Amino acid sequence: MAEEKLLTVRDVSVILGVFEKDVLDLAEKGTIPAYKIGGLYLRFKKEQVEQYKRTHRQEHPECQIKEERGLRDSFLDFFYFNDFYILALFLIVLLGFLVYRGL
Repeated sequence: MAEEKLLTVRDVSVILGVFEKDVLDLAEKGTIPAYKIGGLYLRFKKEQVEQYKRTHRQEHPECQIKEERGLRDSFLDFFYFNDFYILALFLIVLLGFLVYRGL
């Protein structure tokens, strides 16, 4: 028996035509049924996402519909999901510089 493949946040954002942050917001509110794997990663069942798309799409205008994904939107999504790592890298480089300079 084949196991059902669960969708990621990115997959759902493509199906619904919204930003990944909007998918996370909808999942947090309980609007879209979501599952946590290991308590960290949200996954979605395809049939539930398709059902949501058919029935509730017009009820949630707070989701921004993606017309065309530009470089700015890609950068904002990247920063939204990786801000901790960017900050940590900055601090490591700063500390390395301070150690190298002997301060």
